[in-house]
Amino acid sequence: MLTWKDVIRFSVHGNPMPDRRVEKTEAEWKTQLTPEQFRITRQKGTEPAHTGALCSIYDEGKYNCVCCDTPLFDSTIKFSSGSGWPSFTQPVKENAIKYERDTAFGMVRVEVLCNTCDAHLGHIFPDGPEPSGLRYCINSASMTLDKETAHEN
Repeated sequence: MLTWKDVIRFSVHGNPMPDRRVEKTEAEWKTQLTPEQFRITRQKGTEPAHTGALCSIYDEGKYNCVCCDTPLFDSTIKFSSGSGWPSFTQPVKENAIKYERDTAFGMVRVEVLCNTCDAHLGHIFPDGPEPSGLRYCINSASMTLDKETAHEN
């Protein structure tokens, strides 16, 4: 189980290697994604709180990267944080997520990205529920919910 200490270590000393890499040009991403998905995932945007399609959905399945379809989170670790964005306590695999220090807007935060394609997903905070204490605060537009994999491990 990942902890805040692990997250900080990854953001400072480097992230685990992903299982695979997906790299495309900006033009290729633009043809694949909606304008909103492109703005959020490729330009590090944020959707307004409480507006994302996946914010209040708790169906079983895997939450995959909208850009490369890499599994990121499982529905079993999604929780209602009241923040206005889908929230999770752990990724499906340690190497699914990339962590980078973010000092934009006069704050120090840890940005989370898809480790496969570098899509911006959101941020992580150390104020989540036990036992990890982590809250992955993720933009709905950066993910798809794959209900077909609901019972796969």
